[in-house]
Amino acid sequence: MVTADDVIAARPVVAELARATPVRSARWLADRVGGPVWIKCENMQRAGSFKVRGAYLRLSRMTPEERARGVVTASAGNHAQGMAVSAQALGVPATVFMPHGAPLPKVRATRGYGAEVRFSGSTIDEAMVAAREFSDATGAVLVHPFDHPDIVTGQGTIALEILEQVPDVRTVVVCTGGGGLLAGIVAVMRDLAPHVRVVGVQAEGAAAYPPSLAAGHPVPLASMSTMADGIAVGRPGDVPFGVIADASIEIRTTSEDSISRALLLCLERSKLLVEPAGAVAMAAVLDDPTAFEPPVVVTASGGNIDPLLLMQVMRHGLAVAGRYLSLTISIHDRPGALATLLAEVGAAGANIIDVEHRRIDADLRFGDVEVLVHVETRGREHRDELVSHLRGSGYQVTVT
Repeated sequence: MVTADDVIAARPVVAELARATPVRSARWLADRVGGPVWIKCENMQRAGSFKVRGAYLRLSRMTPEERARGVVTASAGNHAQGMAVSAQALGVPATVFMPHGAPLPKVRATRGYGAEVRFSGSTIDEAMVAAREFSDATGAVLVHPFDHPDIVTGQGTIALEILEQVPDVRTVVVCTGGGGLLAGIVAVMRDLAPHVRVVGVQAEGAAAYPPSLAAGHPVPLASMSTMADGIAVGRPGDVPFGVIADASIEIRTTSEDSISRALLLCLERSKLLVEPAGAVAMAAVLDDPTAFEPPVVVTASGGNIDPLLLMQVMRHGLAVAGRYLSLTISIHDRPGALATLLAEVGAAGANIIDVEHRRIDADLRFGDVEVLVHVETRGREHRDELVSHLRGSGYQVTVT
């Protein structure tokens, strides 16, 4: 069982490489919660996430003989980068197995830190099978991304910083995949600040902890689907599960829509770029703001996001917020009809982003064309006003 004393003892070692990251006030959320909300900015950490804390502690405690054999791990990207930069700092050869389809920026960064990258499987769990086989065949030391006491202990140093930066904290909301970060924070709060409530949050499409806690032991998921690749873990780790289950920690889940909205609001209101996995804690607070006693600290666990995914998530987040809208409208194929339609959209105060004109479709009536219009609106109320205005003007409108 990892303890606060373990974390306190590890802190000077972790500080050799990892930064003490800042907390930033989310004043825009305070009214909804009923008190102060702070964001713990691990997206500003070395290698872009909290993972470097546990990885460096794990490698630093290896013997010279173990370091000479090299290390191997599996990761979708954040642990890969954390271990790669740690191995580089300590002069340890590193091999990382990543799932096929891992974000290219994370792949490039891992290689940039000097690690060898190999691909296997479509999930972290499948890549881990290949990493274990590589370890057995070569003698390289397997460094699990979350299922080891040193990893949990290293991640727990975040909690020590939180207690110093927000000494009156009452609730800490934690992004959760395999559970290493959550378990590290729980271990510290359990021993040093038992009055602080800790809540774990998972993407609902990759939530392994609720069924595992119900069963009393780690249970693998049959399948996963989420944009939050950094926490798409199909089975909780034994070590973090023991800490989390023993403390009876509440686990909440959040939707893809909520994750998109949280990412967008972090960027717009707090000027923080976070990846989907790093936004799930904020998403849970946005889902149910009065459920968390303030002062609240929300972990932004990572900021490594593929620019292409960022574009998709931002558009999705705008759509969820009612600020981005795609409309399919049928009009008569005659001169001026398209210009008239677009004028109606403009008259309703919407900003047209893109227009697609379709003349050939089996579902179209003879003499009609279909127009796909992408517009910006000011929010849900304005969106509804736009659709109502167009329908009132005689147009058949489908919101897509």
